[in-house]
Amino acid sequence: GWAGEGSGTGGKNRHVCHATARLEMGSLWEEFNRLGTEMIVTKAGRRMFPTFQVKLSGLDPLADYVLLMDFIPLDDKRYRYAFHSSSWLAAGRAEPAAPGRVHFHPDSPAKGAQWMRQIVSFDKLKLTNNLLDDNGHIILNSMHRYQPRFHVVFVDPRRDSERFAHQNFKSFSFPETQFMAVTAYQNHRITQLKIASNPFAKGFRDGDPEP
Repeated sequence: GWAGEGSGTGGKNRHVCHATARLEMGSLWEEFNRLGTEMIVTKAGRRMFPTFQVKLSGLDPLADYVLLMDFIPLDDKRYRYAFHSSSWLAAGRAEPAAPGRVHFHPDSPAKGAQWMRQIVSFDKLKLTNNLLDDNGHIILNSMHRYQPRFHVVFVDPRRDSERFAHQNFKSFSFPETQFMAVTAYQNHRITQLKIASNPFAKGFRDGDPEP
C-alpha cells in the first residue's frame, strides 16, 4: 500500500528520493471511485470528503520539508451527467483552465520526524469555483475532472538552492482520488455514500437540516 509514485528517483536529492506516501482511507476512496467520485465546489469554498490524508515514510527526520497539493485537469473535456443512464458524458471542450494554485499544508515547513509521526491531513483545503477567490482556495471548473497531486519538498539550506529545485521534490498521484467537480451532487449513490460515511453529515442522517 506504499506508493513511491511520480517522478522517478533518478537525479533526486537524497532527502526526497526514498520518500513514500500511503493514502489513508484507501478503501473508502476506492468505494467512491467505483461510483465516480464527485466533489462539491462553492463560491465560499468547500472541504473535500473523503479528506486527502497520507502516511509518510522515508524522510530525513532532521531535514525540513514543505508539503503541498495541487489539482490538474484529467482531460480537455467538459461533462454532463445523464440521469437516464446514470453516467457522465463528454459535453464539449473544457473551459479555460482556472488559475493554477497550490495548497500548502499549514504545518509547513516542519522536520521529517514530525511529518512521519502522524497521519498528514489536508483537512483545511477548500475547493471553489470562484475565479476571483482571494482566500487562497483551490479554484476548479465545475463539470470537469481532476487529479489531486501531493508533493514533498525538501527545504534546501544551500544559498543557491533554486538551482536544485527540480531535484528537491517528489510527487505522488493516487488514481483512486480522481473526481468530478460539481456544484451539486449528480449521482444519488454518491450522495448516499457521502452521508453514510461522513461524520459531519450526521444532520442529514437524522433528518435534521444542516446547521
